[in-house]
Amino acid sequence: MFKHRHSLPLLAAIAFGAGSLAVPQTAHADNLLIHRVQQEKGMHLPARGMTMAQVEQRYGAPQRKLSPRGGDTKKHPVINRWEYSDFIVYFEHDHVIHSVLNTPAGNNTHPAAAN
Repeated sequence: MFKHRHSLPLLAAIAFGAGSLAVPQTAHADNLLIHRVQQEKGMHLPARGMTMAQVEQRYGAPQRKLSPRGGDTKKHPVINRWEYSDFIVYFEHDHVIHSVLNTPAGNNTHPAAAN
């Protein structure tokens, strides 16, 4: 019983120290996310609902058309990804569902490597 009372202050000190270290990392991640969102707004990326033909007409041919994913059930429709030099466009069937910057800040740095 006495062993636990002496270790409690030590555990509290460790927990307090670890919590204070996590704050700067979170703040840094928030700044990266805010910066990325601001960049995306200023780039006029392909808008949700545009067709593949409209995207290609406005932005030109993509550098790479990545392999489609999904399509095995109605709950998992075919998702196509087109990679341009600065952004990636995600399509559900042939309509844009999302466009994101192709930057090292996200997990979409080298999507072709995931194929």
